[in-house]
Amino acid sequence: MTMDQDLSLGKQEIEPRSIPPRRILLFGSTTHILSDLFFALLIPLLPTIKNDLQLSYTEIGMLRSAFSGASAVLQIPAGFLAEHLGEFWMLLGGNAWVSIGLIGMAVMPGFWSLISMTIVGGLGGGTQHPLASSMVSRAYESSGRSSAVGTVNFAGDLGKMLAPASAAGLLLFGTWRTALWVVGALGLFFMAAGIPMKSKLDLGKPLQQVSSSITEQSGSESKLPGFIVLTVIGILDNAVRNGALILFPFILIERGMTEGQITLMLFLLFAGGAAGKYVCGWLDERVGTIPLIWLTKGMTAALLISTLVAPSISLWPLALILGVGLNGTSSVLYATVAKFIPAQRRARFYGYFYTTNEIGTVGAPLAYGLIADRMGLRTSILIMGVVTSLILPASLALSKHLKEESKTLDSF
Repeated sequence: MTMDQDLSLGKQEIEPRSIPPRRILLFGSTTHILSDLFFALLIPLLPTIKNDLQLSYTEIGMLRSAFSGASAVLQIPAGFLAEHLGEFWMLLGGNAWVSIGLIGMAVMPGFWSLISMTIVGGLGGGTQHPLASSMVSRAYESSGRSSAVGTVNFAGDLGKMLAPASAAGLLLFGTWRTALWVVGALGLFFMAAGIPMKSKLDLGKPLQQVSSSITEQSGSESKLPGFIVLTVIGILDNAVRNGALILFPFILIERGMTEGQITLMLFLLFAGGAAGKYVCGWLDERVGTIPLIWLTKGMTAALLISTLVAPSISLWPLALILGVGLNGTSSVLYATVAKFIPAQRRARFYGYFYTTNEIGTVGAPLAYGLIADRMGLRTSILIMGVVTSLILPASLALSKHLKEESKTLDSF
């Protein structure tokens, strides 16, 4: 079945279970906190892992790319399965899978065995983002969707904010292996605790449809081109975010910061990211998608380059604001997916969106790590700033598709 055929869907009389939307939002947000803690935990541990295993920047990039990139493998299949099984069980099962992967990573003796287990563990992450976004967007179909998607997106950054403190605290009592093992075990505990809550949290299967195309229903052209443009912007956005996260700790080391200062800096970066996701999700319904993309990504390009030349004392507020720019765009993009795709097929199209975004997630750490090895950290950051600016003209192409959005979605 092609994407166009996926969009050729009408409505049936089946309705989702009547569960308070805020309860669904709380569930999606809680699993997102844990999921992003799992994946972000690796970032503050990277300098320790690098020293322990004597790795290069390229190998560090490979490690991060393997973990994040593996999650892309199951995102599209997860979207299809969710249409038949519902999102609840798949969110619990996927996060439990990642938890087991963290425990496995903790006992691997060398780089290649570690990266192999990183891939295995990362596969489970394929359920979280597309299914939580789909579930929450369905719960808030009538109103408040952008704010709700922004909130669940913001929740993930709470998990990222916990990662530096968790890593620093656990490193006081052991090694990076201890940190991975403990967080993995806690993840399994929380996923098991969610099982008895099924009746209160399971929204049920997405609506099933009979055939009737968007074009037939609305008399307007398919929304697929707009979705494709949005996806390209998502790839570029993911690339700068993941590239920056990998290199930022090493820039701080080069600037002479201690391990404790770097931990606090990462906390500020993630705190800014959390604030950016929440605020931008709220502003999207009031200011508009395109102005927010220009604000956040223009700010990101400028601030990335500023990390190389700004006085050391100014790096503290800079980290907070950089986090806003890096992550704020994502809430806007995730909510915009729902503007192009009917509720019945959002699970799979969120799967398409997040999977293609992993091109940036996987490619950026490898590319920028390789550039840092060959040409130096500063050159890598400068190139990253230039690449970030490419998002701005791409967003203009998105604008014309958004102008058609309200007319087409009104027909569903």
